Amino acid sequence: MTTSPSTLRTFEQGKWDLSELVQSASPEDVGRRLQAIEERVARFEAVRAELGGTLSPERFADLLQEYERLTEEMVVVGSYGSLWFASDTLSEAALTYRNRVEQALTEWENRLLFFTLWWKDLDDDAASRLLPDDPDMRHFLSDVRRLKPYTLDEAAERIINLKDTNGIEAILTLYSMLTNRLEFDLEVDGEHQLLTRDALMSHVHSPDPGLRERAYRELLRVYSGEAPILAQVYVHRVRDWRAENMGLRHMASPTAVRNLANDLPDEAVDSLLAVCREQSPLFQRYFRWKASRLGSGTLRRYDIYAPLAASDKRVGYSDAVELVLETFRRFSPRFGELAGRVFEDGHVDSEIRTGKHGGAFCATVLPSQTPWLLLNYTGRLRDVSTLAHELGHAVHSLLAADHSVFTQHASLPLAETASVFAEMLLTERLLAEEANPTARRELLAAALDDIYATVLRQAYFVLFERQAHEALAAGRGPDELNALYLEGLREQFGESVEVPEEFRREWIAIPHLFESPFYCYAYSFGQLLVLALYQRFREQGDAFVPGYLRLLAHGGSARPMEILAEVGVDPTRHDFWRQGFRLVAELLARLEELD
Repeated sequence: MTTSPSTLRTFEQGKWDLSELVQSASPEDVGRRLQAIEERVARFEAVRAELGGTLSPERFADLLQEYERLTEEMVVVGSYGSLWFASDTLSEAALTYRNRVEQALTEWENRLLFFTLWWKDLDDDAASRLLPDDPDMRHFLSDVRRLKPYTLDEAAERIINLKDTNGIEAILTLYSMLTNRLEFDLEVDGEHQLLTRDALMSHVHSPDPGLRERAYRELLRVYSGEAPILAQVYVHRVRDWRAENMGLRHMASPTAVRNLANDLPDEAVDSLLAVCREQSPLFQRYFRWKASRLGSGTLRRYDIYAPLAASDKRVGYSDAVELVLETFRRFSPRFGELAGRVFEDGHVDSEIRTGKHGGAFCATVLPSQTPWLLLNYTGRLRDVSTLAHELGHAVHSLLAADHSVFTQHASLPLAETASVFAEMLLTERLLAEEANPTARRELLAAALDDIYATVLRQAYFVLFERQAHEALAAGRGPDELNALYLEGLREQFGESVEVPEEFRREWIAIPHLFESPFYCYAYSFGQLLVLALYQRFREQGDAFVPGYLRLLAHGGSARPMEILAEVGVDPTRHDFWRQGFRLVAELLARLEELD
């Protein structure tokens, strides 16, 4: 890493600052804030009487503005609860606050439902007459009407909101509390350590094959001990998903529910998953190559993320932050400037703590605020990539900060467009600055490991979910799900990886399957889209940057298919997805040429 003295800074690991959202979480102060929102909700409810008559476009614009302000207030108090709880899932105060606010939010959302339901119910001519000139609001309102065929009457929608808060969302809160309190006993260098899940999983990248195996086996042992409870949580999650979305809303399939939320045609997702399945031999070829480099006949499932060299390189947090920021600045000064703002505003929680939510995420609250990042930084190179990834999300949000709270967020499949691109920038920089063939081999292998984890592994999660939802609807149980999951693992790895029987329960350790069904294809979508865009960047150089930043600046202010059409992408075509895999094949060929 090269930095000039003028740009060198020191960044310390620590907790984020949430005071910009809520300065005081005392019961009294929270009560006053909730009461203020309650009064605004009550005033807005009074406009219901106006909606039955002839509403002028000017009056409708005023109502929209007030609805937007109300939404912002509700988002802030709700987001504070989510972020506080994520930073300490064992805090009784955080849980109490979150429960109190969620109860209030559910009531307010029910009382405000009349507004969007009225808008959906208007005939096309009446709706067209009221559409405002503001492009963000026009898109938001059009998007609301897109859901008209799947919307129930107001009484039913209120019941569903109450059911979700006190039913499946409560169960998922208990799931989060249960899994985040789990501790893992791992022998490291002859000593037993009690670890969080993130600390445990850092060892699956160890050069020591015994330690990798022990880490995976401990993960599976602990989760298997909770399997009866976790499997039942999943059963009820799936039943709730199906009962509401297919039974009441008449959506075509469990996957179509997510596709509708993502505003993608079913054909695009079917095409993506079909090509991922088709291209699994490419990763099998990589795993066979990796087995030969590690000196084993067949790679074990414990070893798929094994490093090629016996190095255990650590990167200090401050060095990692400056490395990523400077990489962003080289690509675009604006990109680097926006990423730096996250640290300047104290919006990063990076330290390791028991009870803290595992993994990493970027949370955008309002367009006027810098996003918040949660990391569990342990100093591995992969943590540096994770930092780049989450900062990419933050930059994406900040580039779209000129939009409304309703239109800032990119749809889920496009939400990875900046984050994965940021990872690619970091990887290519490290490769360009590394002359040692052994180190280059390690970087290329790590990149392919990450692409596997982001593309094929995530796609197979969704393929499993499709089977699992149908199996449970047919009355089958957790044992059958175990068999389906193991069958999927053996299909994706073929003969290239030995998969022990104990991995049949790995699915219960995948939070996305519980918290956000069918979410995971967005990772595959985003990674392959970025591989295609990154190829254009290599061909066009700096000329690529302005158009790419414009793409990110759309946020969610246009339909995904319209945004993609601007850059010549049709995700319903198998050939488009194969373009991304061609870059994967190129990376693999570069790796093989180093032998």
